[in-house]
Amino acid sequence: MRNKGLIVALTLIVTALCAYFLFFTYVSRRVQDQAVTYATQNGKLNETARQHYLDSVWRAPVFGPFTYRDVRQSELGLGLDLKGGMHVTLEVSPVEIVRAMSGNSKDPALNQGITRAQQLQKTNSGTAFTALFARAYREAAPNRPLARLFANSANKSRGLDINSTDEKVIAAIDKEVEEAIDRSFDILRTRVDKFGVNQPSIQRVKGTGRLQIELPGVDNPDRIRKLLQGQAKLEFWEVWDQQAIGPYLMQLDQALAAKEALAKVNILAAPASTAATTSTDTTAAAAGDSTSLAAQLAKQNPATAAKTDSATAAKGGLLSRLFTMPGGLGVNLRDTARMNQVLRSPEARATLPPGLTLLWAAKPVTLDKQEYLRLTPVKKDRNGGAAPLSGEVVSDARQDFDQSGQPEVSVSMNPAGARKWQAMTAANIGKQVAIVLDDYVYTDPVVQTEIAGGNTSISGSFSVEEAQDLAQVLKAGKLPAPTRIVEEAIVGPSLGQEAINQGLYSSLAGLVLIMVFMGAYYGKGGLVANLALGFNIFLVLGILAQFGTALTLPGIAGLVLTFGMAVDANVLIFERIREELARGVGTKEAIHIGYSRAFSAIFDSNVTTLLVAIILGFFGTGPVQGFAITLGIGVLTSFLTSVYLSHVIVDWLTSGKNAGSWTFATSLSLNMFKNFSFDIVGKRKIAYVFSGAIIALGFGLMAVQGGPNLGVDFKGGRSYTVDFNKAVVASDVRTALGDELQGAGIEVKTFGAPQRLRITTSYLAGDESTVADQKVEQAVRQGLTQYAASNPTIVSSSKVGATVADDIKQTSVLSLLLAVVGIFVYVLLRFEKWQYSLASIVALVHDVLIVIAAFPIARLFGITYEMDQVFVAAVLTILGFSINDTVVVYDRIREYLHENPKLTFAQVVNPALNSTFSRTIITSLTVLVVVVVLFIFGGETLRSFSFAMIVGVIFGTYSTLFIATPIVLDTSGQKDDGAGQELNAPLGEAPKLSSTPV
Repeated sequence: MRNKGLIVALTLIVTALCAYFLFFTYVSRRVQDQAVTYATQNGKLNETARQHYLDSVWRAPVFGPFTYRDVRQSELGLGLDLKGGMHVTLEVSPVEIVRAMSGNSKDPALNQGITRAQQLQKTNSGTAFTALFARAYREAAPNRPLARLFANSANKSRGLDINSTDEKVIAAIDKEVEEAIDRSFDILRTRVDKFGVNQPSIQRVKGTGRLQIELPGVDNPDRIRKLLQGQAKLEFWEVWDQQAIGPYLMQLDQALAAKEALAKVNILAAPASTAATTSTDTTAAAAGDSTSLAAQLAKQNPATAAKTDSATAAKGGLLSRLFTMPGGLGVNLRDTARMNQVLRSPEARATLPPGLTLLWAAKPVTLDKQEYLRLTPVKKDRNGGAAPLSGEVVSDARQDFDQSGQPEVSVSMNPAGARKWQAMTAANIGKQVAIVLDDYVYTDPVVQTEIAGGNTSISGSFSVEEAQDLAQVLKAGKLPAPTRIVEEAIVGPSLGQEAINQGLYSSLAGLVLIMVFMGAYYGKGGLVANLALGFNIFLVLGILAQFGTALTLPGIAGLVLTFGMAVDANVLIFERIREELARGVGTKEAIHIGYSRAFSAIFDSNVTTLLVAIILGFFGTGPVQGFAITLGIGVLTSFLTSVYLSHVIVDWLTSGKNAGSWTFATSLSLNMFKNFSFDIVGKRKIAYVFSGAIIALGFGLMAVQGGPNLGVDFKGGRSYTVDFNKAVVASDVRTALGDELQGAGIEVKTFGAPQRLRITTSYLAGDESTVADQKVEQAVRQGLTQYAASNPTIVSSSKVGATVADDIKQTSVLSLLLAVVGIFVYVLLRFEKWQYSLASIVALVHDVLIVIAAFPIARLFGITYEMDQVFVAAVLTILGFSINDTVVVYDRIREYLHENPKLTFAQVVNPALNSTFSRTIITSLTVLVVVVVLFIFGGETLRSFSFAMIVGVIFGTYSTLFIATPIVLDTSGQKDDGAGQELNAPLGEAPKLSSTPV
């Protein structure tokens, strides 16, 4: 084997990296276990105390120099479906931007254009709102250019005047909409980061004005909705002179020192058992609790502690120890939680003047390799009160350069704001003014002179990026772009834990069954495959951790599916080796030939699966994307471990005298599929009729049943998972909900257990407001009141707006089409004949139609599953699996034709199908076992996925044998005389043909 040293070195490097990142996962779990132990008393977990512990160590070292925050950023995280939490998709509304840029014009044509554009967007979600608005405005006012509305003083800086074309106006609006989305992203990212959620995620949805946010572990959805949908609050505040507040801070520090000294005296005077108990409360001390801090100091020798009581008061208290930032008023990042407790303490309220509020900086600074967060003392009443100047006065802000070429920010204000700004700057010459967004200070420049006219330059030691960020902040108060929640999912922690257990059981069961089969079928070779499979799983999890990707329940499905697909490569290799051994080739040479000849089929099958994973990852969102990422990584690691690593291990184990004992078979499998011969192609017409009948039956039933059973993903609406303390009848619950949901579409079904129901309704589906969310949930709760004795509890909920549902349908169809086109092109490039590509696509379309038809057929027997995004993931995976089988057969046909050039395609079809039959059946069985295990243990969330996969694996294998390759024959123009003949000769020799015609 070539490059063996490189493969070993690469494997060691990747292994070390994966082990490194997975170790952080272990450290994180250990800290979380410590938090649970700390917060559990008398067998009950205090969630507030647990979170208090985690907050206290968030910026504290927990492993060497790494803080808990560092560890969490590097660990293998869990998705919302495994941990619980909230997923939200926000849409930044362009309507207010259009209105604001028009100067809030009351023009009827403008209003008609906006209203019509909103209506059109419901059915044209892929078209930009501005394009729809332009079209609708031209219909309302065909002879009036848009410049009549948008050529105003505020838009001069955007290059608009009365002579601007409609295209130029729309381009300016598009640019402003894009900037508004960027501002919303920055503002929401800051809010989410400051919210204190571990491993939050916020990202833009490609090609839309939407933002996706995931907040694991949150338990207050209403608070999150307010946090995310609240308008940005930009304010300008006067700043206290630090010398003026110095005496107040010194007085507070002395008060804290006295409190600490008193606490130590009380501890020393307490009974020994009490002191010992209190002294262990190090976590609360780390969070800034004064009593606990004194208790921690009391661990010293009591006599020494008693002597230092007076010294402690003289030296200073907790405040002086927290203010450690060189040359400024600020604290180390790890001490921010402790400082917050100090500022909220009774001593602070009693000591600091009511007009003084200390606000944190938005971003930390690095000094002497340490991160610090500044505090700015603003003249702000703690009980509220309007700022002297707020953000709506800003008409424009942009990054610019001063006369020396240094980055600065240029700000323009409206006339009312300019007057207030002139008065404010005149009163604060030589002093600072804080620019505050959502109570975080972004900058506090010194006023150099009175500023008239509202045009201001803010300079400092900015980088270009920092100046651009500040300009974005200043524009946040201008042209507010409200956000609305168009998609939402809430998963309770109990449901998340249940999903973890289900995913774990299904993964382990599938893994064990595959390993048992491989060992029983291939003997020592199977053990090598098992070793490679185990290492493959380790690599997938390690790479997920390295890239900060959370493991989701669909991700576990992708991992479980990777188990089966990883076996495929080893099956191809081992079957090839067995063929060579049967010909009498020596073990070492058989191993070399087996790996060499199987490579092309393995490569092709992996490329097609990777193509599907890339398409899913690019177009999918949420659970589908998690599945695609895991599947894509699994394909790459499987190729490395099955093709290269297993080769290295096999070569090492068969070196020297050990080679003769390797047979890659057991007594169970030695004669299985031996001399297998079946006229597969001859039965193709029966197969065509059989497939057509199933498809016709399924789609006929679908029409009778009122169409496909689409999930909320595709039709919009709201869904709730409700737990009861005993079994309830779904049809009775539906009846009870009917009056409250006012005749809207309602579906109630058992979801995984008799005492759990999934309630889906289209009530107010077209209204995506928070008020509508509350109204629908209240109606559901009201309808469940007659089941109060069964204690109904909503453990998860989801909402998909109509526009998002349309987008999901469109992207799903597009992803399917792209997968089909991509596979067509790849097969054409690899096999150089359009007949191969055409037959592949016909077989894949056949598989998709069969899977779709299976759902209404199952519904006929009372088995109801929804078609949702996860269903689409299953269909695309089936395409990848089916084309894998087909490519392997094509590869064998190509090989036979190359080695036997006198034979026609018709003469080698059946021999190729028969010679690969064992590989086809073994691979299909291993994958089928995995998805059956997933169907049984994977939980209701993945039931639709696993059902589709079961049907797809069975009929994907069937289509490889009876649809794909026979269609190549039917479209090649060759007669099928001899197509059923059997090829028994070894490769490279003249074939021995029997005379059995088709």
